[in-house]
Amino acid sequence: MINQLSWKVGGQQGEGIESTGEIFAIALNRLGYYLYGYRHFSSRIKGGHTNNKIRVSTTQVRSISDDLDILVAFDQETIDVNYKELHENGVIMADAKFEPKKPEDTKATLYAVPFTEIATELGTSLMKNMVAIGATSAVLDLDIQVFEEVVNEIFGKKGQQVVEKNMEAIKSGFEYMKKQLGSEATMQLEKADGNKRLFMIGNDAIAMGALAGGCRFMAAYPITPASEIMEYLIKRLPEVGGTVIQTEDEIAAATMAIGANYGGVRALTASAGPGLSLKMEAIGLSGITETPLVIVDTQRGGPSTGLPTKQEQSDLMAMIYGTHGEIPKIVMAPSTVQEAFYDTAEAFNLAEEYQCPVIVLSDLQLSLGKQTVEPLDFSKVEIRRGKLQTGELPELEAKGYFKRYEVTEDGVSPRTIPGTKNGIHHVTGVEHEETGKPSESAANRRAQMDKRFRKISNVQFNTPVHKNAPHEEADLLIVGFNSTRGAIEEAMGRLEQDGIKVNHAHVRLIHPFPVDEMLPLVQSAKKIAVIENNATGQLANILKMNVGQHEKIEKILKYDGNPFLPHEIHSKCKELF
Repeated sequence: MINQLSWKVGGQQGEGIESTGEIFAIALNRLGYYLYGYRHFSSRIKGGHTNNKIRVSTTQVRSISDDLDILVAFDQETIDVNYKELHENGVIMADAKFEPKKPEDTKATLYAVPFTEIATELGTSLMKNMVAIGATSAVLDLDIQVFEEVVNEIFGKKGQQVVEKNMEAIKSGFEYMKKQLGSEATMQLEKADGNKRLFMIGNDAIAMGALAGGCRFMAAYPITPASEIMEYLIKRLPEVGGTVIQTEDEIAAATMAIGANYGGVRALTASAGPGLSLKMEAIGLSGITETPLVIVDTQRGGPSTGLPTKQEQSDLMAMIYGTHGEIPKIVMAPSTVQEAFYDTAEAFNLAEEYQCPVIVLSDLQLSLGKQTVEPLDFSKVEIRRGKLQTGELPELEAKGYFKRYEVTEDGVSPRTIPGTKNGIHHVTGVEHEETGKPSESAANRRAQMDKRFRKISNVQFNTPVHKNAPHEEADLLIVGFNSTRGAIEEAMGRLEQDGIKVNHAHVRLIHPFPVDEMLPLVQSAKKIAVIENNATGQLANILKMNVGQHEKIEKILKYDGNPFLPHEIHSKCKELF
């Protein structure tokens, strides 16, 4: 009996690898297990190795596991690429069609299972993935009926006969594998609590957060790994009177979103690094016109096209400093699917309250990694519109204009939308005075620049740093952002077992940097390890810029396109002592 399982299915892209993992994971999620899934896939539609690694547990998990219990292989490449993750009691189930060969340096047990042959006998080789699910059920001693509801949902539209055939494929795979196992012990999972939880990717949570936060318009251009945000909202926004426009490019997407926000509609645009580069001039326009704008950046491997389907966290500096000139902006970085939901909803409030661009920073692992999520509390989402003035405004002086860019003590000027009586004003991308009329006066330039930057001198954000700091004085402070949180938490537990006192700070508000939250943690630690998926240590450098303590800070970096594993963080942190 085990309380945690790591399962991976692999093959050529286009062979149904994703659907195999999806059906397996959804069924186990409905039994009440916690899951965390991560897909490795190529940047092409068909062909190239792909795999889906899913971790199943009776307790919350937020990272992929170090090792592997079961590997389902539809080709030899899957075995060759992934077998080293298997522990000595691991199991390989490979399609007998390609005459699988087990590498000499593994103690895992190989079973050649005729996935394709069984599926073909039942009517089509396309069902080989269902045979594999059945074989997996045998190893786990699972009742195959747990898959019936999921199969009905996925294939029900194709008719009852298709549903029955797929269930028959699962049953055939189960029975074949049971005979192969004989009296050998299975990897039976401890019973889950049976509670109902969501199972979703970060992009879906971002889209739901936008919807709950009052977003009614999205303009975007498809790009990995951000496209699912647009795909979700294409289906859902019309239900609440909103819409999505797929634009001709990322520049149009950003400017359309600015136009919608100027008109009073909460609007969103989302992209990845290359798209954000194209949006930069428009982001500057949002900054100088003080028009609210929410942008999602789902980081991926760069530069240029780079590694479009692989994990990286290298857009940090670009999101803070990428625009030409200087504008105020807010950069947020949720670390879990739950946070992605709540933070995206809050981004719309911050954009309107501070009248500036707000960037929600994600990464491929968070955006596309699928995980168990506790039910979301929509009552926690509120709508705050800042200094937006609606209704009839006080009459203006003769031939006067509304002071849209009035110099105020808090830096936030009154705002109105087109059509508001007595709200007429200029809007231009050149420097302007209080009514929006262009001005090149040195005194006005200083006044407007100072005003704009006063806005973000005291951004109110609920939890700028997620802290797990049990020690007043720590041997080590581990710092991270976005999806590294789960791997850091597991590594932290192992380091504590080694006798090292560890605190953990995960930065959720990247800019303006939460100095007051971070400084005490940094000062009370003997060493600081900053964990990030990039080559230059961008978060570490931001930490140094804001809190100093250079001599304490060490960078632990990974930039090969793969997420951090817990054992990598554990071993690298131990090397610091």
